[in-house]
Amino acid sequence: MHDELIQLLGTATRIACTGINSRRLAALRASLDQACAVPVAFGWERKAAAHAEFLNALADAADDPNLARVLGHGTGYAYDLMVAAGRSADGIVINSRRRMLAHLHTGDAEEAAYEMEKHLSTLHFVGRLAAPGVQCVPA
Repeated sequence: MHDELIQLLGTATRIACTGINSRRLAALRASLDQACAVPVAFGWERKAAAHAEFLNALADAADDPNLARVLGHGTGYAYDLMVAAGRSADGIVINSRRRMLAHLHTGDAEEAAYEMEKHLSTLHFVGRLAAPGVQCVPA
């Protein structure tokens, strides 16, 4: 289930990023800046929610109701992954968002979407490692 959802969100991100203009790119940067400004003292859940809002900003940038629904669902999914991964995910999220914004700045929607897929996959992996009682089964 996770792989399919991550691929769907990657596709939605690719489509949304195709039409990003400078005003909408600025809104995405502002979303990241706002999330980074949330003090750690407020708790990881609140900071994770602020980070997850990036997907809502991406949905707004897409200006497409179908993409907005998919990316809106992705907001909740990303939040759940971040909470499961724990506070150590903060750096993972910030660095991934910065890479994604750099790709968007150069107009590379494909790489931005790939970054989103890698980001969500990494959070899923870290969350599984952080979960008590999870056993890694060798391949």
